[in-house]
Amino acid sequence: AFMEELLTERFPNPYIPDTCQRLCVDISQMVGVRFGVTIKAYMEKYGDAGRLIAIPLAIAGYMRYLLGIGDDGTPYELAPDPINGQLQKDLLEGGIKIGEPESLTGQLHPILSNEVIFGVDLYKAGIGETIEQMFREEIEGPGAVRKTLRKYLK
Repeated sequence: AFMEELLTERFPNPYIPDTCQRLCVDISQMVGVRFGVTIKAYMEKYGDAGRLIAIPLAIAGYMRYLLGIGDDGTPYELAPDPINGQLQKDLLEGGIKIGEPESLTGQLHPILSNEVIFGVDLYKAGIGETIEQMFREEIEGPGAVRKTLRKYLK
């Protein structure tokens, strides 16, 4: 419900001055705080976080955002973040290409297993592979991000 409200009401609302660009400033410093605690709580309660959908979808979206190419294929500038350069290098120099989901061949693993970023190794948490699958769907081509969001948020 929160994700639905965020995507359909908050972001498009001209009276709420937040922008995606502002929300993404230093995102690598905040993603562990925002999601890591919930992931760890699921691990403690259920043994892993495999029941989660919205958090893996948000993290897949973060990985997709790092490619710097909009859902319509238009390039954009990333918001400032101290590790954008390294993350983009891991993804882009690793050969990930929009329109070629098969180009995802393990490039996310060093990022998603980074406990400094997420507060937990997302593979050990049971959601690394889920995030990879969602990301793979998001790079299928133009419109793939919206299609993926609709699929998982219905």
